[in-house]
Amino acid sequence: MAKKPAKTLSVGDRIRQMREKLKLDLNLLSEKTGYQVAYLKEIEDGTVSPPVGTLIQISRALAVDSASLLSEDRKAARRKTYLKRTKAYSYKSLTPDAEDKHLWAYLVTLDPKKEHEMVAYKHEGEEFMYVIDGRVEVKVGEVVHELKKGANLHFDSGQAHHLRNLSLKTTKLLVVVYTP
Repeated sequence: MAKKPAKTLSVGDRIRQMREKLKLDLNLLSEKTGYQVAYLKEIEDGTVSPPVGTLIQISRALAVDSASLLSEDRKAARRKTYLKRTKAYSYKSLTPDAEDKHLWAYLVTLDPKKEHEMVAYKHEGEEFMYVIDGRVEVKVGEVVHELKKGANLHFDSGQAHHLRNLSLKTTKLLVVVYTP
């Protein structure tokens, strides 16, 4: 008799499992990450898709590699070209084995004329963006930056920031995130 394939766990399910294995309640995870308990619960319930910075903060609080939150099978995750996080925003980890490190690199793509669905997000540390192709608007705090192919931006990622593709084609970015 054929064996049923195992159900793939969502990112939220994996976070909940790891948190419970460490015997952390949501209040303690909130203290460790700086995110509100209600937001963490929405992530675990799958009602919101967390951005890269949020996953990094949660992975550091759980003392795991952020890639382990994205896939049960790390080899399968490496074979995937992109890991879709929202309708318009996707990324691929370029540093999948950066366990317990402070620096992560991602290839980020934004669909044409789309923006990251969250209003703005922030996380402890610094971020560097380099536009490989296309044109993107990056709002950091109240300052709006328009970046074209070959341009870069380095900023304090503790400030709320937001991405929007200004181009009629897919915009590709190299994003390097540092967390202390």
